[in-house]
Amino acid sequence: MGRFEQYRVFAHVAEMGSFINAANALEVPRATVSAAIQQLEAQLDVRLLHRTTRQVKLTPDGQQLLDRIRPLLAEVEDIDQLFQTSQRQVSGKLIVDAPSRIARRMIAPALPSLLRRHRRLQLTLGSADRAIDLVREGVDCAVRVGVPGSSSLVARPLGYIALINCASPSYLREYGVPESPAALPNGHWAVGYASPKTGREVPWDYLPGDGSRQLLEVPSRVVVNNAESYIACCLAGLGLIQIPRFDVQHLLDSGQLVEVMPTCRPASMPVSLIYPHRRQRSRRLAVFHEWFAALINRHIEFTGDLAHDEVSPRV
Repeated sequence: MGRFEQYRVFAHVAEMGSFINAANALEVPRATVSAAIQQLEAQLDVRLLHRTTRQVKLTPDGQQLLDRIRPLLAEVEDIDQLFQTSQRQVSGKLIVDAPSRIARRMIAPALPSLLRRHRRLQLTLGSADRAIDLVREGVDCAVRVGVPGSSSLVARPLGYIALINCASPSYLREYGVPESPAALPNGHWAVGYASPKTGREVPWDYLPGDGSRQLLEVPSRVVVNNAESYIACCLAGLGLIQIPRFDVQHLLDSGQLVEVMPTCRPASMPVSLIYPHRRQRSRRLAVFHEWFAALINRHIEFTGDLAHDEVSPRV
């Protein structure tokens, strides 16, 4: 194995903190990864990684090497992509993570057009609806709804999506149509949604006429922790929900759900594309970024900064 390939293997191991994960990402045997690291350490005459039975950590020399080779690896990948038969053609595997409803309702139906345009691109689409470590799990980029947490990740804002209040016709026949959030604590039910971060039920969120954000506790008889169950419970008449409009537009069009309290909607939620390491933004990622930004644009309510408090999104 040449020195450049050894550097590439080392970068994967260092960033994922695992020989096995690096081997899976590179699609090579674990023994090949171990041998490459051993050869590199022998050639450089330094220890690059601290190995234990539970984790792999960089030594100071390993961190110094990683910092130096990251831009080199990115530059070589860009050069490789430069000489494709089509200037806009890209190839290889891109690993993307997205909320399950965005993956199912937005990304998956539109993927044929992306893959027809880039026939040598392979996309791995994850939608675990949980917080993940992009670097450790080998994910190239992730679609995130809500204010990104402070981290070393790069966040590219895409805009804000509208959220609405809605209920099923059967619920409204039984409990009536609420005229304002003030009517909700007595005489109405919400479908509870447990925050993926805290496990606690997310409060009702709305903007009254003066634009100030208000939170309200609304009783619930059922609490769920994913968007599929959240919408299903609403369809079953178990309570009101707050949901991105794009996610239920087909149900609104068919009359299976009805928007209520349109003048007291929840605050719109920011959408971002996040990825590790500003210097390793490959052409595959650039192509996906451009494609997804255009895809989500028709659902964007407005653009702006991300400087407001976050309430966990129900997506």
